[in-house]
Amino acid sequence: MKIGIVGTGMVGSAAGYAMALMGVGTQIVLVDADAALARAQAQDIAHAVPFATTVAIRAGDYADLGDAAVVIIAAGVSQKPGEDRLALLERNVEVFRSVIGGVMEAAPDAILLIATNPVDVMTFAARQISGLPPERVIGSGTILDTARLRSLLGDHLGIAPNSVHAYVLGEHGDSELAVWSSAMAGSVPIVSFAEQIGRPLDQATRTRIAEEVRGAAYTIIKGKGATWYGIGAGLARIVQSITDDERTVLSVSQVNVDIEGVRDVPLSLPRIVGREGIIATLMPDLDETERAALKRSAEVISAFSSRLSL
Repeated sequence: MKIGIVGTGMVGSAAGYAMALMGVGTQIVLVDADAALARAQAQDIAHAVPFATTVAIRAGDYADLGDAAVVIIAAGVSQKPGEDRLALLERNVEVFRSVIGGVMEAAPDAILLIATNPVDVMTFAARQISGLPPERVIGSGTILDTARLRSLLGDHLGIAPNSVHAYVLGEHGDSELAVWSSAMAGSVPIVSFAEQIGRPLDQATRTRIAEEVRGAAYTIIKGKGATWYGIGAGLARIVQSITDDERTVLSVSQVNVDIEGVRDVPLSLPRIVGREGIIATLMPDLDETERAALKRSAEVISAFSSRLSL
């Protein structure tokens, strides 16, 4: 099964590398405005493949994306140190007009997976530009924030992160919310689990962890200029769920008809992801404070996406 990646900077190449090592798909095609960069990334990743799988990876142009099942769009300008994700909006919409036109001409049946920041608003833009149904335009959303939350909770509780079942919802950005009311460790509510093992999750600790999740990107950007490994693995995981029709529950972004009274807003909720894209959306049980926070997050995103002339 063919996977396309448009934009072969650090995020696009990290996604390609992760998919190659994980054995996601059978062929990966890298496309970039800088053809030499795409060729170099493809060659470098291809030289790692013999150590892991048999995925074929090569550089190409839009025409080579024909019959792709999924196309990751990681093209766009980079986030600057200290720059809010939403400030990237106007600089990246124009890039998308050209990119999505090329993708849709070559691979009209592909599922679009959006990685470019601000990812929620760019998912809205991609949906409008492509004309695809919302379930076939997926933003990476809070899949990385959720992984960060689970990692930090695993560290705090002294357990494996994959034993933590907790989600970050809303915007992939400053208005995101960590959902505590339905968080679990194994089959036990996470606050109860923490008390039982003598590592309590009091309000101060929960606030600290949520702030560390929210600020992780800024810390990484300050130290090395951008983030790429975490999101690259997250994109590979989403593609794997699509290509293998796993129907995994992932916190990804989609344009929603209505969230807490905010209409046509792209944000992350737990969603079942399979071969046809997003199969179903799940609304977790939220307490009153969390519902208000989700509404605020929806309003933040809508304030930008509703301004777009698409």
